[in-house]
Amino acid sequence: MIEREKNAAEPPALKKLIFPRQERLKGRDEIGEVFRRKKAVSGAGAKLFILKNGLSHNRIAFTFSRKFGNAAERNRAKRLGREAYRHLRYEIKPGHDLVLLVYPGNDNFNLRLTQLRDLLDRAGLFNRIIQ
Repeated sequence: MIEREKNAAEPPALKKLIFPRQERLKGRDEIGEVFRRKKAVSGAGAKLFILKNGLSHNRIAFTFSRKFGNAAERNRAKRLGREAYRHLRYEIKPGHDLVLLVYPGNDNFNLRLTQLRDLLDRAGLFNRIIQ
């Protein structure tokens, strides 16, 4: 059996899909700062706010419009957003604070993944590998 070295250059397919604490944008002040100095891109059912943070990693938070269902629906939508971010996090340029504002509507994983991918692409935050 061949043993594989663990290193940071490992392709995304081999890395665990995790959402570490350091990548969570928390607190009213931090999230408010992203809203105040906003660069935003909009798409169907969601809006992404972006701010450079000067760190070697991205931080993200998920927020919802005021009319977005009850607590159970908001928590489910937050879980879907985190899962979509986990799948895309290795493709995103580092050094940004992101806030995803989600509007009410149909909510499933494929929709959230498509929304987030579209918004990140519009914002120019994907690492592009030219071959």
